[in-house]
Amino acid sequence: MNPSKVFAKAILSSPERQLEADADFTVVKQVQAGDVAAFDRLILKYRERVFGVVYNLTANREDASDLTQDAFIKAFQSINRFQGNCSFFTWLYRIAVNTTLSHLRKNRLRSFFSLEKLNEDGANAQILEQLTDKRGADRDTYLLELKEKLNEALQKLSIPHRTVITLFEIDGLSHSEIAEIMGCSEGTVRSRLHYAKQFLQGELGKYLRS
Repeated sequence: MNPSKVFAKAILSSPERQLEADADFTVVKQVQAGDVAAFDRLILKYRERVFGVVYNLTANREDASDLTQDAFIKAFQSINRFQGNCSFFTWLYRIAVNTTLSHLRKNRLRSFFSLEKLNEDGANAQILEQLTDKRGADRDTYLLELKEKLNEALQKLSIPHRTVITLFEIDGLSHSEIAEIMGCSEGTVRSRLHYAKQFLQGELGKYLRS
C-alpha cells in the first residue's frame, strides 16, 4: 500500500504561492503603515482556512472558532514584527497552530482527525474512493465505521504527529512550511509524516485498498 494513496490534497504551485505571498505582504505593509482596516482583508481571506486547520486539531467547533479568533488577534497585535521573511500565510498558520497546541496541552484534550471536512469538500471526494471499495446501501455504514476507527487511531498519535499529518495531508502545506510553523527541521517533518502514515496503515490495514 502506498501511503500517498490514503489522502489527497490541492497544493498551489510555487509561482502561485509567491504571487499570493507578495499580495499578502502588500496588505501587511498597509496595516503596518496605519491602515488598520486593511487587516480585515487578511481575515476574510484566511479565516476559513485557519478555522479548518484548528478544527482538524481540536474536533470541536466552538473551540476552533474561539482559537481562530485568538490567532487573528495575536497576528494583529504582532503585525509590526512581520518582516516578510516567510509568507504571511505561513506566519499566520504558525500562530494558529501554536495557539491551538497550547490549548490542547493546557486542557489535556485528545484531539482527533475528522472526516466531516473531507465529506463536505468535493475536491477530496477521491479520498473516500481510495479508502473503501464499498458501494450502495452498505457504504454509509462502512464509512461511519471507518471514521470511528480513524478517529481512534489518530487519538493514539502524539500531538506533533497529528499536527504534521493534518497540515500536510489536509491543508496541503509543504514540508518547509510545516517546519516553519512547528519550529523544527524538514527532516523532522518527514520523519513524523512517515511514522504517522505507517502507524495509521497498521491500525487501519483492513480498510485500505492496496
